[in-house]
Amino acid sequence: MARFLRPSALSLILLGFFLNGCATTNKNTTTDTNTAANTGTSENPGTSVDKSATTDTTTTTPTTTTTATTSTASAGASAETSAMANTSTSAPPDPVAPASNSGTINNGKEERESLNGPVFKNAAPPATYPAYSKRDPWEPMNRSVFEFNESVDDYVFRPIAKGYKWVMPDPLQAAVGNVFSNLNDIPVTINNLLQLKFSNALTSSTRLLLNSTFGLAGIVDLASDIGFEKHDEDFGQTLGHYGVASGPYVVLPFLGPSSTRDAGGRVLDVATDPVFVGSFFVAPFIGPIVGSSRAADTRAGLLKSEKTLDEAALDKYEFIRDAYLQRRRNLVYDGNPPKSEEDEDID
Repeated sequence: MARFLRPSALSLILLGFFLNGCATTNKNTTTDTNTAANTGTSENPGTSVDKSATTDTTTTTPTTTTTATTSTASAGASAETSAMANTSTSAPPDPVAPASNSGTINNGKEERESLNGPVFKNAAPPATYPAYSKRDPWEPMNRSVFEFNESVDDYVFRPIAKGYKWVMPDPLQAAVGNVFSNLNDIPVTINNLLQLKFSNALTSSTRLLLNSTFGLAGIVDLASDIGFEKHDEDFGQTLGHYGVASGPYVVLPFLGPSSTRDAGGRVLDVATDPVFVGSFFVAPFIGPIVGSSRAADTRAGLLKSEKTLDEAALDKYEFIRDAYLQRRRNLVYDGNPPKSEEDEDID
């Protein structure tokens, strides 16, 4: 019986040494794992990781099976304690940045937060419709009417003006122009009186008297030769003189550039036009002939500047619009317009 007990005791001793070696290996492995995790997630040296590592390091090697079992349980408890301490003292690693550098973690968080906001501040889609100026809010319609007037001028008015200029010699053409200019002094005098410009009204009435008598019904512009200046006044300017705004720019069919104020003034201009009023007191065919002659004479006078306009203007519509508005403003203020927002936009 003793012969069988001796191998058993020897086997137990060997088994104890074997279990002790396994427990020591498992303990060292757990300690290395906890130390690496603590180093990667937190740079604070005063944590419980050092305490667990010191405790594990000072563990003595048992010599019996009971001591080995106790060491194994102690090592498991130390590992659990270390894991709980790591969980409570250090934050989980950020998935954006590497776990070995806390500065990189912060930078990663900032980059992630910055991507949540708008990447491009000016990334709004471009405006679908162009912005039109306050002076010309009806530009699409005005351009359509302008193109219509250009077509009518190309096929009707320009050929008539060229034929009129070809038929009429220059002296005769100047005489016809003087007659119509003399008749225009009638509405000019009326508008000067309405604007309380008595000096200009006296000049215009004197011109009318001299040219109608000594100038042979206006054929000769005698008044200009002796110093009586020609003025240009109409009811649109009279309205502007009393504070009526020019209003939006508008292109009238056949008549060309105008404004809402000037378009209303044209009605009164026609009512005081000697050619229009005189047509009711003569034969029915005389009025249209005189009116057509005046239109042809006016269009013929623009042939000289037409070539310069076509060569100088990149956009003929804009050039005529700006020139018309500036000229009308100068006429309303007699050549001394005040500074305004419209002038700043033009500049």
